[in-house]
Amino acid sequence: MSSPFSTSNYLDLEHTTHRTLFENITYPWEALKQIGSYLQFRLKPAIHARLIGKPFVSGAVFVGRGTVIEQGAMIKGPAWIGENCEIRAGCYIRENVIVGNGVVLGNSCEFKNCIIFDEAQIPHFNYVGDSILGYKAHLGAGVILSNVKLDKTEIAVVSDHGVIPTGLRKFGAIIGDRAEIGCNSVISPGSIIGRGTVLYPGTQWRGVAPAESIVKHRQTF
Repeated sequence: MSSPFSTSNYLDLEHTTHRTLFENITYPWEALKQIGSYLQFRLKPAIHARLIGKPFVSGAVFVGRGTVIEQGAMIKGPAWIGENCEIRAGCYIRENVIVGNGVVLGNSCEFKNCIIFDEAQIPHFNYVGDSILGYKAHLGAGVILSNVKLDKTEIAVVSDHGVIPTGLRKFGAIIGDRAEIGCNSVISPGSIIGRGTVLYPGTQWRGVAPAESIVKHRQTF
């Protein structure tokens, strides 16, 4: 019997060229622990993008063809960015970031230790740390994926199926394919958002939101 939290329930691996990160794991968040070593052994730095002005791009970065990087962006790396992406002014890409094709990474957004599938959009004032965003997932302006508990203890996934310890002290969220997160929402550590689910603006969410559901209110903890 497959786990309700198997990768295929949330993420279409046909929409990432880095599907090997998800092999031989039980839960999708386990891939987060493998990003650093994956990039260390597989990354071959090269910049095929069009640069507008003089953005900062370190020597530990691969960027595919058709991608545009605007002045004011900073890519520290290691990072692997696909083709036909938009890296807009003010975007800050830190260590261990993997980005698919056709992705928008926008103004005043920060990325760290994350996997972003093809055609996802993270365009305005977002924080994405220790998280995975599925195919065509979209974060509205100001959405924060919080990745550390206030007491700094281990993060667990809490659902109707029980409590699953992750072994991680830094883990933001799994955002399923085509999920829509409304402006100024805050997603607490260890949250799982199902495929096609919509969270209304200003939502505070912790836990598991089923696929194709709509969340319209502030959650009461």
